[in-house]
Amino acid sequence: MDARLARVFESGRFILGEAVAELEREFAKYCRVRDGVAVASGTDALWLALEALGIGAGDEVITVSNTCAPTVAAIVKSGATPVLVDVDPATLTIDPERAEAALSSRTRCVLPVHLYGQCADMQPLLDLARRRDLLVVEDCAQAHGAEYRGARAGSLGHAGCFSYYPTKNLAALGDGGMVVTDDAALAERLRLLRNYGYREPGRSVLNGYTSRLDELQAAIILAGLDRLDGWNQRRRAIAARYSAALAGSDVAAPVEAPYAWHAYHLYVVRSHQRDQLRDRLKRSGVETLIHYPVPVHHQEGFASLCRIGDGGLQRTERIAGEILSLPLFPELRDDEVELVLEAVAAANGAIR
Repeated sequence: MDARLARVFESGRFILGEAVAELEREFAKYCRVRDGVAVASGTDALWLALEALGIGAGDEVITVSNTCAPTVAAIVKSGATPVLVDVDPATLTIDPERAEAALSSRTRCVLPVHLYGQCADMQPLLDLARRRDLLVVEDCAQAHGAEYRGARAGSLGHAGCFSYYPTKNLAALGDGGMVVTDDAALAERLRLLRNYGYREPGRSVLNGYTSRLDELQAAIILAGLDRLDGWNQRRRAIAARYSAALAGSDVAAPVEAPYAWHAYHLYVVRSHQRDQLRDRLKRSGVETLIHYPVPVHHQEGFASLCRIGDGGLQRTERIAGEILSLPLFPELRDDEVELVLEAVAAANGAIR
């Protein structure tokens, strides 16, 4: 990292220089697609992808409520209406049948979220998109390196959108994002949109914005890219130990779908006594988080801006009261994994 940062300082160029260009090339190659376009954040990646695809006012985009607010914020920023549908009860990702049921004459796009590091079930969504002439934009903010039937997250739809927020599997030391795509024309439009529409300095050829990943952050991300697969393997090893220990208990381990290679950005268990479990774990010195405690359709900032799809969001609302994220990151030591498991077993036994 130090060596890469030093090269940026030596170059004297801090915006749209060689580090960004290298990251775009290498991350696109990693995702097995043609192009990558680096932007200022994962939210901007989603918003600009939608705008570059021509989605805006009067359009609807189908997604989920069991996600972080930026998914919906990006749709709102594009001018489109988010249509929120329920999730598969096992994977907690978008239910393709509910997505189809929510279609209207205004639907232009389906935006699946590859939640917690596992890809949504993409084939039914891609089939639906072909039948109904829809666009597919993947929210890959938690899925760096995840796979669906051997294909990398981000390579399946018209565009894949990543975040490099500091907690991600591949991270910056600040904000950052990337759109990956096999569509060269889409990539070129994204490059114009992120930088005032400039095709050459001082001349805008379309109404663009400013959403650029800076060189220092690109250098930091590049330093981690070669390590990403190893970090993900460590995450999977920890997840496997957790899941083996939780088998048969009242605390339900996450499900890895048969089609998936789970990158385990988060390890999210479910418990009918979640709050009591969390309280006892805290008293044992084990920190947990909830991803996400309030579904987007119950958040004041977005509730009135969304349409709820046919069938409602009962599963989403139920799991919001059950989910709990246990500690999982590549640097977690084996003895710490055991401490977490011992604390979970003790806490679960105490609240039965």
